[in-house]
Amino acid sequence: MTTPPRTDPQQSPEQHVADSHGLIRVHGARVNNLKDVSVELPKRRLTVFTGVSGSGKSSLVFGTIAAESQRLINETYSAFVQGFMPTMARPEVDVLDGLTTAILVDQQRMGSDPRSTVGTATDANAMLRILFSRIGQPHIGSPQAFSFNVPTVRAKGAITVERGNRKTERASFTRIGGMCPTCEGRGAVSDLDLTQLYDDSKSLTEGAFTIPGWKSDSFWTVRVYAESGFVDPDKPIREYTKQELQDFLYKDPVKVKVDGVNLTYEGLIPKIRKTFLAKDRESMQPHIRAFVDRAVTFTTCPGCDGTRLSEEARSSRIGGVNIAEACAMQITDLAAWIRGLEEPSVAPLLGKLLHTLDSFVEIGLGYLSLDRASGTLSGGEAQRVKMIRHLGSSLTDTTYVFDEPTIGLHPHDIQRMNDLLLRLRDKGNTVLVVEHKPETIAIADHVVDLGPGAGTAGGTVCFEGTVEGLRASDTITGRHLDDRAALKEKTRQPTGALEIRGATTHNLKNVDVDIPLGVLVVVTGVAGSGKSSLIHGSVPAGAGVISIDQSAIRGSRRSNPATYTGLLDPIRKAFAKANGVKPALFSANSEGACPGCNGAGVIYTDLGMMAGMTTTCEDCEGKRFEASVLDHRLGGRDISQVLAMPVDEAAEFFGAGEARTPAAHAILDRLSDVGLGYLTLGQPLTTLSGGERQRLKLATHMAERGGVYILDEPTAGLHLADVEQLLRLLDRLVDAGKSVIVIEHHQAVMAHADWIIDLGPGAGHDGGRIVFEGTPADLVATRSTLTGEHLAEYVGA
Repeated sequence: MTTPPRTDPQQSPEQHVADSHGLIRVHGARVNNLKDVSVELPKRRLTVFTGVSGSGKSSLVFGTIAAESQRLINETYSAFVQGFMPTMARPEVDVLDGLTTAILVDQQRMGSDPRSTVGTATDANAMLRILFSRIGQPHIGSPQAFSFNVPTVRAKGAITVERGNRKTERASFTRIGGMCPTCEGRGAVSDLDLTQLYDDSKSLTEGAFTIPGWKSDSFWTVRVYAESGFVDPDKPIREYTKQELQDFLYKDPVKVKVDGVNLTYEGLIPKIRKTFLAKDRESMQPHIRAFVDRAVTFTTCPGCDGTRLSEEARSSRIGGVNIAEACAMQITDLAAWIRGLEEPSVAPLLGKLLHTLDSFVEIGLGYLSLDRASGTLSGGEAQRVKMIRHLGSSLTDTTYVFDEPTIGLHPHDIQRMNDLLLRLRDKGNTVLVVEHKPETIAIADHVVDLGPGAGTAGGTVCFEGTVEGLRASDTITGRHLDDRAALKEKTRQPTGALEIRGATTHNLKNVDVDIPLGVLVVVTGVAGSGKSSLIHGSVPAGAGVISIDQSAIRGSRRSNPATYTGLLDPIRKAFAKANGVKPALFSANSEGACPGCNGAGVIYTDLGMMAGMTTTCEDCEGKRFEASVLDHRLGGRDISQVLAMPVDEAAEFFGAGEARTPAAHAILDRLSDVGLGYLTLGQPLTTLSGGERQRLKLATHMAERGGVYILDEPTAGLHLADVEQLLRLLDRLVDAGKSVIVIEHHQAVMAHADWIIDLGPGAGHDGGRIVFEGTPADLVATRSTLTGEHLAEYVGA
């Protein structure tokens, strides 16, 4: 029997059937505002999704393609494992074919836990701990001995070990951890200002407590102190004896009887720490947050000097450097130090650690340090930190999904990000990118443009093809792709100056600068040059200063633009006045809530490891209100119909006629001014993008009577067509007598500024200095900085 000759697959004229699956096919996608969208995306190519904010890009990429890929992967695990994983329902789509494993690299802020750092989030800390446990001198223990998340534990006592006839009865146990015992690994300790907790000139019966919600008749708070027997309730606090003050402030929990009821009494300071300080500040109600800000001061821990590590962990050194000093180094310096270590016994570990650190530098984050709290990173920095894991990965034929990877990047750094996206593609991966920047759209192999508008006016594919085809198309993106803002012919004159002297926050090098007031000021510079440190760290936050940053809005799925902006209050009052009933009836969280779903509009059924079922409430048909409430109308509409209106439609509704409500109309006008006219009033806040959240905050703060507005990258998430509207809004603020300071990289905003402050010349310790102050025209003319070169190229000078 003869063996047939083997054919070279490359020479075969026929394509192998396995190579025919070159597309990701999506047919009939209806997630959120998508209207039966069908697209075919080429695999192993870079596809960019464009379109105005709210057009459906994230719904298609994240809510449909990535969500289904992750759901299918989760289904391959056992039911036991799935029980510990987030449950996902199948996206509303007819056909999803050709999916590959999806890796999401989104802009979600990293955890705000003070023990989460850049090092712990990227495993660089784990490798450093192993390194010090192997070759650090003196040797103090395992890697846990260098971890600020692990406390030292010591125990001894009698135990019984049964082995045959032998019984051992004395044992001790020690686990060396690296946690600083003073601050418990947080690096800072909190101190309470007692003057903010009570008025010591009053007695408890006279209402000495000034803590929000602590009323004199409260059983669980004030009365437990007044009737405990440990203090005299009729004596002013300043006249307490030493023992009374000790019991009042610090006593350990004990059981006491108040009106025959057993209650727990504990000192005021531990009680406040448990009640207020154990919660995340962002999740607190505004008046509670204001109280905490007044009453609590955070100072660097004296026990570890802010390093989070115990004295023992800091005693072990490699070449004179301990682990705390290594983590505090700028990553570029740390990489240089690691390169200088010659230890054959840990060579593989050094190689892996060096690769991780070099990835930081390559991705433009070499200015960070490993001990930087991850909660302080911007959305763009957080996204790039998440990319670290995937650079140099051996995986191929996977789908990488990015959400505006150029956010927070100077034009100088965008080219570097583009190179990384192309490298991931060239390794045989499918790269899907949601993006607005023309520099990144330009490198796409395939473009999908969604629109034509936002919200209900979007959700369709306006164009699919090449970048050249997009440029020639008549879509909004195609028309604005080559937009360039021109330099102002005449800049405004300042009305004063905000003086900053000797600024040294983070990497700032004793900076002195006068920020002009009454004009539009843009603070720019490469990522990590010190912009946020200068503005957020040096401009005094107080009367007249309104700072609008990129931090997330905390809220449940019951929160929406109407509740967040305070719009619902005048609407409820208008409905109540028109119908002669109580305003509380028109709240889905109060008396008017549908009893079947408690005002949620849906019934959620938890199915364990399977995706939970969310079904529309049959009683209210998803309207969230009791049927009798919907009988009350204003201008011919009930409250559920009003909440379903887009902002622009609602502005017309409340602007004239029977429903005219000036207070509501003013808020709606502000929402429209910031480009959120397409949002529905009842849309859950959890569905908003980062850019939409920031503009919602801006609309809310525009009502405040501040003189100085500080905006942190307001173009984040904005389509090219919307940038023009943002510039008009900034102009209106300045013309109304406000001072506007914008931290921004977008060249259109720079060109539109009256004054530019450029920081640099580099990032980290290579930055922190003012490299230019003046008008945009002067910056373009001198081209003395990286920003100047890119701005000159942008305006065609």
